[in-house]
Amino acid sequence: MNEFLNKAADALVESYADDKLRIHHLDRQPLPAREEVIRVVGVCQELLFPGYFGTQGLSEESLKLHVYSRMAWLQEVLTEQIKRAFGHGTKIDEPCGTTDKDAAEVAANFLATFPKIREILATDVEAAYDGDPAASCKDEIIFSYPSVYAVMVYRMAHELYKLCVPLIPRIMTEHAHHRTGIDIHPATRIGTHFFIDHGTGVVIGGTAIIGNRVKLYQGVTLGAFSFDKDTNGNLIRNTKRHPTIEDDVVVYAGATILGGETVIGKASIIGGNVWLTHSVPAGTRVLSDRPHLRIIPSDKA
Repeated sequence: MNEFLNKAADALVESYADDKLRIHHLDRQPLPAREEVIRVVGVCQELLFPGYFGTQGLSEESLKLHVYSRMAWLQEVLTEQIKRAFGHGTKIDEPCGTTDKDAAEVAANFLATFPKIREILATDVEAAYDGDPAASCKDEIIFSYPSVYAVMVYRMAHELYKLCVPLIPRIMTEHAHHRTGIDIHPATRIGTHFFIDHGTGVVIGGTAIIGNRVKLYQGVTLGAFSFDKDTNGNLIRNTKRHPTIEDDVVVYAGATILGGETVIGKASIIGGNVWLTHSVPAGTRVLSDRPHLRIIPSDKA
């Protein structure tokens, strides 16, 4: 058995030298630690929604000390993870182009966005309460609605994306995707009062633009219609591939809206299971024809 394992290990090590199998990260600076990034998300959630998550029973006197402590921890951990993210392609024996000071400055700039993030999250919670008659109170929404968690993580990841931090924004949003079933790319631009009802199966691409007071239901896709390639057959990146959804639009369950030139005009309603690849003007209702149903009594089945 030992001989068999030795041969298997040798074959595996040999595969790492195969240039056709570039799915390893060897002889490079350390990557960000996924577990640490997820811990960061949890601590950020404490600060964005204090009293709901983490330490309970905070008073006015203890709150400031609590915030200082959590912010100091975030600054330290984020500095290390951001430095790793910027240097992830650097060889292990080469100096990293990003210094501790550079990474600390990016981390501080990110933390400074928290008041702004809280302001916009308050509008998202308000939209959820106003848009869901089943909600008994805002506490219930903050505690339990998957869309609030997914949108919170997206809004943090988006700030890191704007600071040009690689890897970490996608780690964050993919963690939220795994937890909620809601997939929002960190590059997406989303306005205020955003609500995803139920949420499971929603996909929002990175070049999508979403206005204010937009409501999506489960299973909605804001995706790319096609993937253009260059003369060498490589995908052309950094182009507008996903739709623009203007203010006050409602998109019902299972709808698919595709294409970078597709614009859904203000206050439009997109019905369930609609497949849409072209723009519609403001105030439009887009509905699928009712499918033909066959109902067979059980005694004739």
